[in-house]
Amino acid sequence: MTKTVPLVLAPFPAAQLAALSADNSAGLLGLACVGTAAVPRIAGLPLQHIAAPLLGASPDHAGPLFCDAWRSALTCIAWEGQGIRFRADSNLLYGIVEVDENNFAAEGGASPLQRATEDAYRRLFRLLDAEGFPQLWRVWNYFPGINAESPEYGGLERYRQFNVGRQDAFLASGRLTGGAVPAACALGVRQGPLSIAFMAGRELAVPLENPRQVSAWDYPQDYGPRSPTFARGALVRLPAQELLFISGTASIVGHQTVHPGDVAGQTRESLANIAAVLGEANRAGDGEAYTLAGLDYRVYIRRAEDFATVRGELQPLLGERATAVYVQADICRADLLVEIEAVASRAAAAAE
Repeated sequence: MTKTVPLVLAPFPAAQLAALSADNSAGLLGLACVGTAAVPRIAGLPLQHIAAPLLGASPDHAGPLFCDAWRSALTCIAWEGQGIRFRADSNLLYGIVEVDENNFAAEGGASPLQRATEDAYRRLFRLLDAEGFPQLWRVWNYFPGINAESPEYGGLERYRQFNVGRQDAFLASGRLTGGAVPAACALGVRQGPLSIAFMAGRELAVPLENPRQVSAWDYPQDYGPRSPTFARGALVRLPAQELLFISGTASIVGHQTVHPGDVAGQTRESLANIAAVLGEANRAGDGEAYTLAGLDYRVYIRRAEDFATVRGELQPLLGERATAVYVQADICRADLLVEIEAVASRAAAAAE
């Protein structure tokens, strides 16, 4: 019997966005579009626009916009709740929440970004509980000025303000227990709202950590008053399918940045960390081993002039089969020059 894989991530032609509607997008759970071109709002379809420049070109993304689509083989519903656009099939839910921090005033020492982040995550958790998809698997976070420091809040960097708001929401929702946190990334863009895309399900994901690194949720206070709330990866088992999410991964060993100022060294170290997470996934997963060449990558590069160096380091290590989209964005630490995330899918070993 042919195995049916219920969820696929694949490129979506940007030129076809304008023709999408509720009538012809029934198989789409949602979209993520990267680039500086305008993106239409499509009724009933969660779409995250990452307003950051693409770097380089390939046959898959030769223009100013590249889109990925999550497609489900199952019946999807489209809805909006808690101010969040989402679609869901019987196994999972994909949604987008965007918050303008300018709508939040500073209060009790909390910055507008901190309050906006806590508000967004609290609403996200309320939605997941109400819809019956309580397990948060993967989150993609983007907001401007990620490395900017705020003198009015004790010089606290905006990424650290975000971490406080995020963890406050996890704590308030009773979701910060024993490392059961989602895979995630947080990147800086030039402008726009706090934009959060997320995928959640009914079943608990297997959180993955990296033996080369301290778990992010256990960082010392050198990195802010609250630790980043994410796992290094997550392994999700669906009927007939297994999904692997690898969080945004950078040149960190233990909890410290290594190879400062050396983008080539940071690229190699980031990939070594991804390989370590793959090792953990292969120990926890079923079926054929995950490999570096079998992942789909999004590569964030702080300085556009480093693109050729980063790509030159990655291509020999990943091989010809691997696909990567390169994006100019700010990384969560000012001394990090590159961050890499990845996703993979395979048919479950026991599926028929």
